[in-house]
Amino acid sequence: MAEYLNLTPEAAVRAVIQDILGLGADQVSGFTAETELFGALPELDSMAVAGLLTELEDRLDIMIEDEEIDGELFETFGNLVAFAEMKVAA
Repeated sequence: MAEYLNLTPEAAVRAVIQDILGLGADQVSGFTAETELFGALPELDSMAVAGLLTELEDRLDIMIEDEEIDGELFETFGNLVAFAEMKVAA
């Protein structure tokens, strides 16, 4: 886990998406704040969401509560990054 501690929230989100969804680094590095996630990436299903959240908790040393999860969180890459940044700052 120590190798992840120096990642920015955005870098951690990119790494987790790449690792959990099995996407290529080139594809993930091209994500912008407007890049659609849930519904646009077939790899991002409900099981992948659970793994993604767990991995974000581990890599960013945060705790994500069930009530914080809603459909908007996974609409875009920007939403997910903003959420990660908010959790890290809290």
